[in-house]
Amino acid sequence: MTQRHLDRLLAPESVAVFGASDKPGRVGTTVWRNLVAGGFKGALAPVNPRLPELDGARCFGDVAGLPFVPELAVLCTPPDTIAPLIGQLGALGTRAAIIVTAGLTMQQKQAALDAARPHTLRLLGPNCIGLLSPHLGLNASFTQASALPGELALVSQSGALLTALLDWANAEQIGFSHLISLGEHMDVDFGDLLDHLATDRRTRAILLYIESINSPRKFMSAARAAARAKPVIVVKAGRAPAGMQAAASHTGAMAGEDFVFDAAIRRAGMLRVDTLQDLFIAAQTLARFRDNHSRELMVMTNGGGAGVMVADAASSLGVPLARPSPALMQRLNAVLPASWSHGNPIDIIGDAPAQRYVDTLKALFDAPEAGAVLFVHAPTAIVPSEAIARACAPLMAEHSGRVLSCWMGGHSVAPARRAFEAAGIAGYDTPEDAVRAFALMQTYRRNQATLRQTPSASTRSEPDRVKARSIIDAAIAAGREWLDEVQAKALLATYGIPVVPTFRVDASPQAAAEAARCIDGPVALKVVSSAILHKSDAGGVRLDLQGADAVRAAAQDMLAHLQLTRPEALVEGFSVQAMVRRPHAHELIVGAHVDAIFGPVLLFGQGGIATEVLGDRAVALPPLNRTLARELVERTRVARLLAGYRGRPPAHLDALCDTLTAVAQMLADLPEMAELDINPLLADERGVVALDARVRLSSMAPSGMARFAVRPYPAELTRTLYWRGSTLVMRPIRPEDEALHREFLEACTPEDLRMRFFQAPHALTHDDLARMTQIDYEREMALVIVDEQAPGSPNTLGVARLVRDPDNVDAEFAVLVRSDLKGQGLGRLLMQALLDYAASRGTQRLVGYVLRENRAMLNLLKPMGFDIQPDGAQPPEILVASRAVAA
Repeated sequence: MTQRHLDRLLAPESVAVFGASDKPGRVGTTVWRNLVAGGFKGALAPVNPRLPELDGARCFGDVAGLPFVPELAVLCTPPDTIAPLIGQLGALGTRAAIIVTAGLTMQQKQAALDAARPHTLRLLGPNCIGLLSPHLGLNASFTQASALPGELALVSQSGALLTALLDWANAEQIGFSHLISLGEHMDVDFGDLLDHLATDRRTRAILLYIESINSPRKFMSAARAAARAKPVIVVKAGRAPAGMQAAASHTGAMAGEDFVFDAAIRRAGMLRVDTLQDLFIAAQTLARFRDNHSRELMVMTNGGGAGVMVADAASSLGVPLARPSPALMQRLNAVLPASWSHGNPIDIIGDAPAQRYVDTLKALFDAPEAGAVLFVHAPTAIVPSEAIARACAPLMAEHSGRVLSCWMGGHSVAPARRAFEAAGIAGYDTPEDAVRAFALMQTYRRNQATLRQTPSASTRSEPDRVKARSIIDAAIAAGREWLDEVQAKALLATYGIPVVPTFRVDASPQAAAEAARCIDGPVALKVVSSAILHKSDAGGVRLDLQGADAVRAAAQDMLAHLQLTRPEALVEGFSVQAMVRRPHAHELIVGAHVDAIFGPVLLFGQGGIATEVLGDRAVALPPLNRTLARELVERTRVARLLAGYRGRPPAHLDALCDTLTAVAQMLADLPEMAELDINPLLADERGVVALDARVRLSSMAPSGMARFAVRPYPAELTRTLYWRGSTLVMRPIRPEDEALHREFLEACTPEDLRMRFFQAPHALTHDDLARMTQIDYEREMALVIVDEQAPGSPNTLGVARLVRDPDNVDAEFAVLVRSDLKGQGLGRLLMQALLDYAASRGTQRLVGYVLRENRAMLNLLKPMGFDIQPDGAQPPEILVASRAVAA
């Protein structure tokens, strides 16, 4: 319903438990006693009409009898009581409730939502274990144990998994800021909690256990915002393909739901792990090693066997080991025995005294190639592990962001582990765990790089949408579900995808022969039948046919073969096309499919008739730009072949990426497109060409921009302005505007920048500009006015920004006009555009913060109806400007 009041849920000052009981084995009994035992300092009230008191506390009979308004209510009562209780609590002033009760029908759930909505009362559950906020001593759950306070937030759809994780975490002394069981998440869901936890000062990293996603765009928008602020690590149940169904296209068969979920996690900048153990390994690594950007690992150990274990793990996980430079080798030769390993892993020999460890570490920390160091130690009887740890810990603490550690063993190395932990060093039980942690970091960094791309859904050239629309409309009107090959290729051509010219003729061998006479050189003959989708498998393709007679004979043979093997399939005709001779070309597949959860999906991989057998594919969510398209390609094995090998030139990757972005644009523009296969798509140094294509349509319009899990670039907001004799363009900002935006900000005076950002200007970094240009269009907007006809290159003249809160109630705005153009009406144009945009999105109010001395901004806002007042929550030099948005 709303983001509001989650603070009442996670950090309440008072709690009432409805259905609190003294009967053993009752959920209400456990919840009440957990609350009491947890040490919660706020007011507590048990509610049970049959008990005068409970565990020494006065018991209340109903909502009306409560002596205070509980900020949080925990409901453990029968299903038919839930909706009435929520209505009464909402009227009283309660704004959050946990529905522990299971077994609510759909009608009872809807009644509960209807009762909560007028009061914006938040509902966690039903059928959930509850939640814990250990820093408050709040255990509003029926877990078997309390939790230690810490900085990890865990949100789980599975109550059983949450209790198991809690038990394991307590044994490992791992603490939490919050543990939250979502249950059936009929109101509070992952998106709500990600938005809240992203700004929660007690939470350093967010852990999610996900079984299903109900609101994909809300989830993706919240996840992308949270992942920019802190690590978000996900365990997703259901990797096995048991739930996958057969699909008509290669793409539908290969783009299984788990591949799509992986694509969503990658696009959101989160990290997915496979096991609960990896969940906590990743959490520790990202907490202590997050800022390390090394791609290679330098290993230091006191045992050759341990070094071999690390090298094997690194090889299997694709982690490269750094090569020591001659300078580092010289340093190590000076401090190590002659018998040291003289390579990476660096084996300093099992008899090493503490000083040898320190000397080796100093050499490594001085070496630029040793950006990430894995310290592996096996206990010996010569030097106590604790003595080595005490000697190394001060040096380690100075370089904690560069070190991973593994103290192999148990009781004997426990003090050493504690010493390194106190120094802020990430530690692991086994060498394999340490290497896996480093590999997870590589994945996390790649996903973060993907997150920072918020691409346009457009291609380099404008497609012929009118012609594409006519092809779709004609097929839908004729009741066709599948476009034939000629229609499919014509549709691709409207979006600039190169295709092989193809003739469509009726089901006559003579007509096929006549078409072949119009083509120089050998031809390919293919059957046209809406009942035959995979033509090669059915014997409906003949290649390298020379001359009309060969084509006629092949057509006759094909018809006879299909009559025997597929008598039910109506042959509607033949397609005849020139054979393409491109000896260096690779056969690829590009496809599109509509996932039941995340909507339109793109697939890329190795193509040809064995594409499903090879299984070399990668999946991505649209929209795409070239950067994201290239990242999609690089996640396949065929990418290494496309780079060129043994004299074979590299393929034209830009042409391939443009094809991928064009398909993404088709998914946005053509909602009726349900499936697409381009297979094979030939790619070589000259570019790409589609040899065959298949498109399935649906009048239900399953695709389209509205179904994208990531909102595409809103090109529809672009408009032309006529200002002081110049023709300007106002449009949403694009990631590609980074250089243009830098020039704009550098053209503003330091004083104007201080008025806008409330601080003295500083040198702009790539990250600064990325935050300004790579925005999430679902919850943000930045409109720029650009003079595209300026001499030399386009110029940005002004920008207006708006960031909506997750409830879409308030939106914070800011406006900046180039310093030499102030007072000429651009600011008013931008401000009015923001008001219009906010109204179109249903936002209720615009709010901005203005320095008292910024007279130009105040003079702009007052005539436009903004109320400008001091705000006690802000410093006295800052005023708050607000205005309701007209519907």
